[in-house]
Amino acid sequence: MTDIVVVGSLNVDVVVPLAELPAPGQTVLGVADHRRAGGGKGANQAVAAARLGRRVAMVGAVGDDPEGEWLTGLLAAEGVDTAAVLRAPRPTGQAIVLVTADGDSTIAVSSGANMWLAPEHLAPSYDLIASARAVLLQQEVAAEVVAAAVAAAGGLVVLNPAPARPVDAATLARVDVLVPNRGELAALAGAPAAASPPGPADPAALAGLPALARSLGTRGPVVVTLGADGALVVTADREWLVPAERVDAVDATGAGDTFCAALADALLDGAAIDEAARWASRVAAVTVTRPGAMAAAPRRAEVPAAS
Repeated sequence: MTDIVVVGSLNVDVVVPLAELPAPGQTVLGVADHRRAGGGKGANQAVAAARLGRRVAMVGAVGDDPEGEWLTGLLAAEGVDTAAVLRAPRPTGQAIVLVTADGDSTIAVSSGANMWLAPEHLAPSYDLIASARAVLLQQEVAAEVVAAAVAAAGGLVVLNPAPARPVDAATLARVDVLVPNRGELAALAGAPAAASPPGPADPAALAGLPALARSLGTRGPVVVTLGADGALVVTADREWLVPAERVDAVDATGAGDTFCAALADALLDGAAIDEAARWASRVAAVTVTRPGAMAAAPRRAEVPAAS
């Protein structure tokens, strides 16, 4: 049996290192050569889960082009089953990643084959999705694809609602664990997002988040990722903060994807949601100390023991 089926995006990332991110209308020169890397939230999560030792299958689409061939080969080399990755009459998705030395990043995505994927394309994979112990999803594919995959899932459903967009109530009601960041939570709940969210040291920073999380109607907990501030775990009757590990960040590009994969990994081992969030925080902390997204995901043996 497959442990985790990831339904989502596959992109080729073009990473440009910068001294600082450009302001609107500004041109800045890179501080090093650009590099090509595997990416897309779905592919990142699939590789992260595989590196933690899980049996992983990827459901998605790439173009019938050299980039698609290279990208599926990259996943296969990591042990990810790519038999359900379709070839589309659209280009393979591309992401332009602007990243600074302190780990800040801005990403622009040309979706290509990812948005070609439609619910009917999932039909040959329904048995795979239904039999998986967990299904991990994001929102770099069409909303209808996410809804169809959630409806087909027979195991644990973990949804990372990134990038932010509405999710219909019927889909949310079938989600076992929702993993938004602050902005995505606000967007799902129809609430305004703070332009510059304060850190959790200020109680007002977190005061409204539990109510927003509980308003969504998921059938399980909501884990709100807070970047360097940690993660807020919200259940029906309790909420608590899981502090972030303190590390010297190099590149935060793939940290959220690694967090989601590690969360699913721990839950499959029977961990309670707070324990799973702590494990995910430790795994993500290793990721941000390395450049890249997919390439930065650690193997299980590389994650330090809890202090």
